Amino acid sequence: MKYFFATIAVVLFQFSGFAQNSSKSKEEIAVASRVENLRQALIDADGSKLKELTSATLSYGHSSGLVQNQAVFIEKIVNGESDFVTIEFQNQIISISGNVAIVRHNLAAHTKDGGIEKDIKIGIMLVWQKQKNKWLLIARQAFKLPS
Repeated sequence: MKYFFATIAVVLFQFSGFAQNSSKSKEEIAVASRVENLRQALIDADGSKLKELTSATLSYGHSSGLVQNQAVFIEKIVNGESDFVTIEFQNQIISISGNVAIVRHNLAAHTKDGGIEKDIKIGIMLVWQKQKNKWLLIARQAFKLPS
């Protein structure tokens, strides 16, 4: 009888760990989905979608050191000043702690900023915060990758 209860205890313990991992995975999936929506909204220059994905207090940092707020970031994408033709996120890692998610990846893109075409590859760190059951981008920092 002792073995029966011990077996039940082990099964319940393992199941509770599985349930915790499943809920974490659901959040990672939710964040990954928001990141993919951001990628597509950047390519489509979709201002309403970009606004829906980002916080009003967004801090959007470029690899040049330039930092933009939400309004300027969206304006530059929508008016074509910053024009992403293609974007690919590579080597993406998502780390979640409470209501904050940090996403790191390399961005490989073909741009046509101001009519000038070029290919770029930079590192990106995104900070997402869960607000009212929705993940919002609150900060982005790009950086030059080592040669």
